[in-house]
Amino acid sequence: MKIFPFLLLFFCSLVFNQKVNGQGDTITTTQFIKDGETIVSSDGTFELGFFSPGDTSANRYVGIWYKKISVITPVWVANRVAPVTNKSGVLKVIQSGLVVLVNDTNATVWSTNSSTAVQNPVAQLLDTGNFVVRDADDPNPENFLWQSFDYPTDTLIASMKLGKDLVTGFERYLSSWRSNDDPAPGEYTYHCDPTGYPQDLMRKGPNVIYRAGPWNGLRWSGAPNMVNNSITSFGLIMNNREIYYKYELVNKSVINTLVIKPNGNTMRMIWIEKTQGWVNYHSADADDCDTYKLCGAYGTCNILSDPVCQCLDKFEPKHPYDWNRADWSSGCVRKRSLNCTGDGFLMYSGVKLPDTRNSWFNETMTLDECRAVCLRNCSCMGYTNLDIRHGGSGCLLWIDELVDIRQLSQSGQDIYIRMSASDIGSAGSKGKKAVILAVALPLLIALILLVLGVGLILYKRKRREDPVLTTKRRLGGHSNKNDDSNQNHHEDFELPLFDLFTLTKATDNFSFENKIGEGGFGQVYKGVLEGGQEVAVKRLSETSKQGLNEFKNEVNCIAKLQHRNLVKLLGCCIQAEEKMLVYEYLPYKSLDLYIFDEERSALLDWPKRFNIINGIARGLMYLHQDSRLRIIHRDLKASNVLLDIEMNPKISDFGMARSFGGDETGANTRRVVGTYGYMSPEYAVDGIFSVKSDVFSFGVLVLEIVSGKKNRRFVHPDHHLNLLGHAWMLHKEGRQLELVDSNLVDSCYVSEVLRSIHVGLLCVQQNPEDRPNMSTVIMMLSNEGILPPPKHPGFFTERNVKDAEFSWSTQTPSSINEVTITLLNAR
Repeated sequence: MKIFPFLLLFFCSLVFNQKVNGQGDTITTTQFIKDGETIVSSDGTFELGFFSPGDTSANRYVGIWYKKISVITPVWVANRVAPVTNKSGVLKVIQSGLVVLVNDTNATVWSTNSSTAVQNPVAQLLDTGNFVVRDADDPNPENFLWQSFDYPTDTLIASMKLGKDLVTGFERYLSSWRSNDDPAPGEYTYHCDPTGYPQDLMRKGPNVIYRAGPWNGLRWSGAPNMVNNSITSFGLIMNNREIYYKYELVNKSVINTLVIKPNGNTMRMIWIEKTQGWVNYHSADADDCDTYKLCGAYGTCNILSDPVCQCLDKFEPKHPYDWNRADWSSGCVRKRSLNCTGDGFLMYSGVKLPDTRNSWFNETMTLDECRAVCLRNCSCMGYTNLDIRHGGSGCLLWIDELVDIRQLSQSGQDIYIRMSASDIGSAGSKGKKAVILAVALPLLIALILLVLGVGLILYKRKRREDPVLTTKRRLGGHSNKNDDSNQNHHEDFELPLFDLFTLTKATDNFSFENKIGEGGFGQVYKGVLEGGQEVAVKRLSETSKQGLNEFKNEVNCIAKLQHRNLVKLLGCCIQAEEKMLVYEYLPYKSLDLYIFDEERSALLDWPKRFNIINGIARGLMYLHQDSRLRIIHRDLKASNVLLDIEMNPKISDFGMARSFGGDETGANTRRVVGTYGYMSPEYAVDGIFSVKSDVFSFGVLVLEIVSGKKNRRFVHPDHHLNLLGHAWMLHKEGRQLELVDSNLVDSCYVSEVLRSIHVGLLCVQQNPEDRPNMSTVIMMLSNEGILPPPKHPGFFTERNVKDAEFSWSTQTPSSINEVTITLLNAR
């Protein structure tokens, strides 16, 4: 029996000197972790253990990664500069309150730096991913002796601070890995810089290479997409002790991080469970205009301009010769010098605010008080509101030159820049100019109208006097003397007329080898005119449902339209029983043959698809707002979008289009035409169409482009919703990325994809008044501001997939056809 105490003691020693292997979240002085063993946070989110980075390194490091992710992606590394060269490493807690990593010779490779010794220290991996050391006897579990969150590596995760302790001077910042195989600190660092007024900066060594801009109450000024959303909330904390930036997860089921790569790319990454991979939600330096100080002082960068750098209004290049050679580093200077006592301010809108490291701020001042303070200081070059919320508050002013400005359009802010009195102009001179303008402007308008009226009368008189000559000029020598039907119709059209002989010869008598497409209205042939110009000839069949009126409608509609995103109509022909349209030849196929085809869809990566979405939007805006007559297309669909050789979209098929003048934006019809799946509810059911009908069709098209799925033929094993219903359901559940075509995983920018889905849903809302117009759509797509929440889309919540192929309306005919009639395909 005396042996029993010894057995008990031996058993206890085994228990208390146990190794930890994926069980529990804590290490004590009687527990340790060997290589190959881990601890896991209590909620199962994070795991801590040993790993080797990259594909070639055999070095071992202690790190923290997401437990549920199949690809080990360390978010924190302990011994970045001191790897263990074999698998003999042991991580343990010692009585002095330190966590130490020792190798096979029991030499300390790495340790924490706590200065407080306690009797009962423990190390714990929290649910936030923070690895902490604390006193187990302390009743407050948040009294940490040391924490990994104070020593970030290359990754910022939720609840982690990025900033500076103003009392001790201690700074928390990200630093890149040296390479994918070496987690030692690289040359790139990412900071929340409290100098002047806080802003995010990225440095390469000591030099700033990117700046997110100052905090404006909602976001960093130059990062308009980093705003509170259904996934993440962002915030800047400022008090007397510290200044720091952090984010929190609103939807904790979504894993996302901010990581700075070895090459300096700083990206917000999101883990997609469906594809088992990370995708880039947003890059900090997304384009050339994010290059720090690219355009110098008082220069502004606009990625849509050529060149991208321009001087602000009332400024000119400091060194014109260098500026014209694309060396913008010297920046711009005022055209008229300041004199301090008579200066004022001009407002510049829609910009990313300048570098604030040499600035001053006050949180309680009004904008008028801010102006007064800046005006009294001759070194103050500009001012604005500190916080843009609730109409604006606080004062932020710049002492010294203004650098690193870029144009952000809708998402940018206003800034007031100091200018000389002569640039601003006195109130008296403004009044005189206003009086002069009020008198002169009506006279000028009257004169212009008079000249236009006289010119129009002379033009019509000339046409009536010599119609044959006019026709021959339009034909360019292609008139047919044996058949005057072309001449009889020439007054109905406003574009060149081709004769039948010319088109027959160009298409080799409409041979089968030259046939490049076929639709419900006829066939399309490739032709080559005598001068070598390639054309596409749409020959309407005798059985075509498109009559002479529809034919004339398409000719006259598109003849008046000139836009890079609309197909170009070169001419037409009406002879004998023939009706033909002659288009520019587009060697690439129509959009539907790409996005709905499993193999071809891989050729359209996300940048190409996003360009197509934007191009269609610009074409529609031209039709609705900028053309001579307001045009409603009424049959916008994937097969009516053609692609040129650079994959730029061109809207085609205007046979069903309606034109309006003045302020008309819609009408009612007893004959519903178009294609189901793209038709808006009010048009399909009640025959009411407007520009918002085209907006609905555009929204359907956007969701089809993103998903690679057709709205009408969409089938899902879990429900009977169409594509719009499926997209709406995923949006409400925060799972929008599940809609994305699998071919886009490697090329998509998540922020653009999510924004496109959101805009698509806004366009297909049930009520036409809730849908945006196309100019708003373009701004939503090109800017990164906050979007309004979409309402319930216009779709049937459930439908029989087979029945969905037929009309839901009893009007006849409900749809002319579902196949494009301008399918200009290369063989």
